[in-house]
Amino acid sequence: MKIAVLQGPNLNMLGVREQHIYGPMSLEQIHQQLEGAAKQNGVELEFFQSNLEGELVDRVQECLGTVDGIMINPGAYTHTSIALRDALNAVQLPTVEVHISNLYKREEFRQKSMTAGAATGIISGFGPFGYHMGLIALMQIVSEIKMAQQAQAQANEANATEQA
Repeated sequence: MKIAVLQGPNLNMLGVREQHIYGPMSLEQIHQQLEGAAKQNGVELEFFQSNLEGELVDRVQECLGTVDGIMINPGAYTHTSIALRDALNAVQLPTVEVHISNLYKREEFRQKSMTAGAATGIISGFGPFGYHMGLIALMQIVSEIKMAQQAQAQANEANATEQA
């Protein structure tokens, strides 16, 4: 199983910026902890961070056919990016949107997510642990999809054998 972990603008400044909101951990530390959890579960992670909307859109599109799911923290693009939402809708991959802070305890303009409608689910307000929750969710979702596909393939095989 392979999951892309995409990080939006200013997340490269974690550990420095607004520690009272985002905590003291750097993005690198979050990724190291997440990588450890993924390896224990046989999951490969690909990390990508950009401050540029177009680069994030390009990376989402590159996920098609190369990963099983996407974990994304769109950062400030959560509230503004129709392009990112459209890209997530286009690739139709299981997607978990993660936010370190609780969006609903923040300013009113941060309480609306443009990208949430393209996500399978959202995790918000659990600090860096939210990424671990996202990993667990994606492992379960992807496993269920694969089991359903296998069952359908077996059913199709059985039907083809009966008709022959």
